[in-house]
Amino acid sequence: MTHVSERNSAGSNQPWTAGAGRGGARKRTATYADAGVSIEAGDRAVELLKSKVKKTTRPEVIGDLGGFSGLFRLNTQKYKSPILASSTDGVGTKLVIAQQLDIHDTIGIDLVAMVVDDLVACGAEPLFLLDYIACGEVVPDKVAEIGAGIADGCRYAGCALLGGETAEHPGVLRPDEYDVSATGVGVVEESEILGRERVEVGDAVIAMRSSGLHSNGYSLVRHVLLGAGRMRLDSVVDDFGTQRTLGEELLTPTKIYAKDCLGLIEETDVRAFSHVTGGGIPGNLVRVLPEHVDAVVDRSTWRPQPIFDLIQAKGRIEDHEMEATFNMGVGMFAVVSADDADRAMAYLTGRGVEAWQVGEVIEGTGEVQMMGQYTRG
Repeated sequence: MTHVSERNSAGSNQPWTAGAGRGGARKRTATYADAGVSIEAGDRAVELLKSKVKKTTRPEVIGDLGGFSGLFRLNTQKYKSPILASSTDGVGTKLVIAQQLDIHDTIGIDLVAMVVDDLVACGAEPLFLLDYIACGEVVPDKVAEIGAGIADGCRYAGCALLGGETAEHPGVLRPDEYDVSATGVGVVEESEILGRERVEVGDAVIAMRSSGLHSNGYSLVRHVLLGAGRMRLDSVVDDFGTQRTLGEELLTPTKIYAKDCLGLIEETDVRAFSHVTGGGIPGNLVRVLPEHVDAVVDRSTWRPQPIFDLIQAKGRIEDHEMEATFNMGVGMFAVVSADDADRAMAYLTGRGVEAWQVGEVIEGTGEVQMMGQYTRG
């Protein structure tokens, strides 16, 4: 960090003094703290995080926090032809809800989920993650809460939190504002990369239930529910369950599927995974389809969570707009061989993941066919 100070014309090391050479006057010294940046607060935040970060370590991690870069030894003996995979993402305007409620210990889980579940979609094991937190003012306890959520997410995913950066941006962000992003790196054997090249006619499409909205569509959610709908975050919504508020529902952490998906690869013949984020089910499932097939998705096989009904009703949103924006209750798809469909669902259920066969792969032109109507009531 740089300490900034104004100096006199004689090049003295003393602070610049107004009216120097004219009998002296009041001293004026500019410091980084004057500009709104506290180095001490940043150091304190790092200290508060160290114990959490240590819990995410892996045998390949070299060294400790505090270096200029994170070091990770890649086990090249484990692979014949290792391919590194990378992903970067943020959380979007779900952050606004966290800031309004002053609850910051779950948003990091959302951040990790958005990164590692993209990595595992190609079959890669997430190895490590680097985070970036930009804030208007470093409040050590708040930064520690955000970082603790990131560390928790890394533990759930089995990857190391290798390092990161916390930056104070006074004058750009308000003191209570912050934004987060992260980049993750994973590895997969070249011959085992998953994707559209493996998908065949007759494959089964398995759905894995989401925990709710996850981290997509919050600009529309805020507009419909908090803006035009005039709902309060502390409002109890009966359909959400016993004394569950709107704010609690909106801050439900994103489900992390990384370990579930990696285990499923070991147990069954997985052809592809589709992580359902922005673009919804059609916009993401189509990304794993070759041009000569279609995926048929039967809506009647599941019921979306009540939050989706609330958003659609309050905003009078068309069905196609809902499906293009939200996950509608499915956070991840697995495309598996038809012979392994039952085994795949049994394995996921055994891990506590609600899963069901939602459709199949048929001959077509590389499109997703959404059929039937969602189960209601």
